[in-house]
Amino acid sequence: MGEVWRDQGRMLQKRNTFTDFVACAEHLIKEKYTSADRLAISGGSAGGLLMGAVVNLRPDLFRVALAYVPFVDVLNTMLDATLPLTTSEYIEWGNPNDKSAYDYMKTYSPYDNVRAQAYPAMLIRVSLNDSQVPYWEGAKFAAKLRARKTDRNLLLLKTNMGAGHGGASGRYDHLREQAFDYSFLLAELGIAQ
Repeated sequence: MGEVWRDQGRMLQKRNTFTDFVACAEHLIKEKYTSADRLAISGGSAGGLLMGAVVNLRPDLFRVALAYVPFVDVLNTMLDATLPLTTSEYIEWGNPNDKSAYDYMKTYSPYDNVRAQAYPAMLIRVSLNDSQVPYWEGAKFAAKLRARKTDRNLLLLKTNMGAGHGGASGRYDHLREQAFDYSFLLAELGIAQ
């Protein structure tokens, strides 16, 4: 939809990404394509940031969320200029060394916005050798969710000890990961056959 549209979802307008996603979910429910108890979402890396942000913002809209190598500790990561992608990503998220950018990023950073509320069932997958989104981001997010969430929905943290940012690299290993994800999703949606 062009550069103007893209600009409306980055830097000091990044929250538009999350509110647009929520608006799409609300529309799907309103038009009866699905219901909140049947809606599953997934995303990886920056899409994992999207998953974390929207489950904080509107957890009632989603039954299941799958977050792959999720970029969920936005402030701590973006403040560490020694990480491979940090400074080149300032054009997307902003430079948190600037107070206005820091304050804005803090309003949506998933890790910083976990609160006492009911969350959907979640699978958070991380990779030990991920050079782009370190495994500890998803691990910290899962720990904070477990400490604060008020529901009994399943929250799994799965760490691939031999993968990088793209997950398992072998064909069969990748298929096993997908099978695990589908098993989690189908079980949480109550689909047995």
